[in-house]
Amino acid sequence: MKLMFFSKHLGELSVAEAGQTIRALGFEGVDLTVRPRGHVLPENARSQLVDAVRTLSDLGLSVPLITTGLTSAGDPYATDIFEQAATAGVPNLKLGYWPYRGLGTIHAAVDSAAHALDGIEALAQKTGVRAVIHNHSGNYVSALPPIVWMLIKDRDPAAIGAYVDPGHMVVEGGLGGWKMGLDLLGERIAVAAFKDYLWDTEEDETGKPHLVRRGMPLQKGMVPWPEVVAMLQEAGFEGWISVHREYGEQTISAVRTEVPQDVAYLRSVLSA
Repeated sequence: MKLMFFSKHLGELSVAEAGQTIRALGFEGVDLTVRPRGHVLPENARSQLVDAVRTLSDLGLSVPLITTGLTSAGDPYATDIFEQAATAGVPNLKLGYWPYRGLGTIHAAVDSAAHALDGIEALAQKTGVRAVIHNHSGNYVSALPPIVWMLIKDRDPAAIGAYVDPGHMVVEGGLGGWKMGLDLLGERIAVAAFKDYLWDTEEDETGKPHLVRRGMPLQKGMVPWPEVVAMLQEAGFEGWISVHREYGEQTISAVRTEVPQDVAYLRSVLSA
């Protein structure tokens, strides 16, 4: 498995500056944001995406994944982003999120996401860029791996894949749920995101506690990384891992100081 870093955490830097930092941190690739407030804005994808990937390539970095906000082939810049990703040689494109709006809406939300994927699948097949669905905890249709499986199981594996995030899996299924999620998605895993959390509690206005997730370094959160890596290896996953830093101060200085600890820990787990 190879490691890339999510460029979201270096959003204040130019593509070249972010690439230099990512290379200095010991990564082999970049998960490049191509979305509002990203390193490449969607409306600029046709003119800037290929050049951005070339800039990173000149620094010795691969771009195995771009992270977008696309949820439909009808999004205004969907075709531009897919086509330019293909021209740049980017193999995977992370989709955005379909919201879950509460009791009584889940069936319609899943049906709507499936309909949207019909168009996305066709665009992915046309361009040769695989669209991947990220399991993100919270009020999203893709929060639970079984729903991700429902959405992708009958689709072209070269066009639609799973972007598994064990951190979010543990948030939504901290005992056996994350294991079943990895097992279920199995060979359809195209890319993985590694981040970590701890559950904490806060009290509401009545004094009743409720759960909140806290971002943590990889070595200090609740994800059992050795077990996760072993399961991924057993499932045959040999792809790219996108490392995210969802904890502490969100500053360039903090990234440069603290991410090397995540990298060292992760490499020790991967080599065990």
